[in-house]
Amino acid sequence: MSSTDADRHRPTALIVGASRGLGHAMAAELFDRGWNVIGTVRDATARTLLHDLADRSDGRVSVERLDINEPTQLAPLHERLAPRTLDVLFVNAGTTNNEPTPIGAVPTADFVDVMVTNALSPMRVIEALEDLVSPTGLIGAMSSGQGSITNNTTASREVYRGSKAALNMFLRGFSVRQVQQHGSRRAFLLMAPGWVSTALGGPDAPLTIDESVPRVVDVLLSRLGKPGLAYLDRFGQTVPW
Repeated sequence: MSSTDADRHRPTALIVGASRGLGHAMAAELFDRGWNVIGTVRDATARTLLHDLADRSDGRVSVERLDINEPTQLAPLHERLAPRTLDVLFVNAGTTNNEPTPIGAVPTADFVDVMVTNALSPMRVIEALEDLVSPTGLIGAMSSGQGSITNNTTASREVYRGSKAALNMFLRGFSVRQVQQHGSRRAFLLMAPGWVSTALGGPDAPLTIDESVPRVVDVLLSRLGKPGLAYLDRFGQTVPW
């Protein structure tokens, strides 16, 4: 088999929000495991870690532009990707706010920014691109253990927690619709990677990217071929809603 034929038979993942942090690390991990990877970046003009990965990938990693909060960018991205079939569509992009602020004191603009970026926009991406995913593929999003209502015994990070709980509900609703309307056999995954030291997680996080991401990818790959929705941590354990 030629290298071109081999590339055609490699599985393909689209990681939305892959310029840095967990998204870039997931792209690199999948590449190292033999996958073709498409990663998105928000700023088309800025050099990122994803570009460095693409440069050394011999064509197996490609970079696309997408600001998930700009819905008009979704149709052009779909058109560019349409010739390809995705085995995995995973939305990693997210944000947070001034975390100690109690919910009643959060400025409306901050609330809207976090909720749109973490809950509405990921679902817009999934709704717009889901038809590119193989009938036996996986659709997932980066949630958080802090999106668990059951496990919220410490308060704090209230808007962030609420946005991830909303994302969980929205993906659950989407997965139910997919089964009811289309008889979907896809896997759906909400991933809780742990508190990881990234630009979003901050310097006090107890986990490094190297401690989290290989386990995250292990869990993601373990869900392929298993229809239905799971909300899992990096050890593959179910996180309570």
